[in-house]
Amino acid sequence: MKLGCIADDFTGATDLANNLVRAGMSTVQVIGVPDTTVPDADAVVVALKSRTCPVKQAVAESVAAARWLRQGGDVPIYFKVCSTFDSTPQGTLAL
Repeated sequence: MKLGCIADDFTGATDLANNLVRAGMSTVQVIGVPDTTVPDADAVVVALKSRTCPVKQAVAESVAAARWLRQGGDVPIYFKVCSTFDSTPQGTLAL
């Protein structure tokens, strides 16, 4: 794996995976943090619901996704968040 990705929602994960494939990377998208081994691909995208869930849950799931991705190697992790930053009344995980 060359790149691990965490997205704060399914549509953002799908958009990101699409762009990675268009750039020539073999890409696997998963929903939630799997309990399996990291797939053999250039990039792996984890789709979470952290855009809309409570902050503590969002942080816990994001950390779990990062730890899972690290099982695939010491690679950069890209965290994709909603570009409108309108996720919750309190803001997104990124804020």
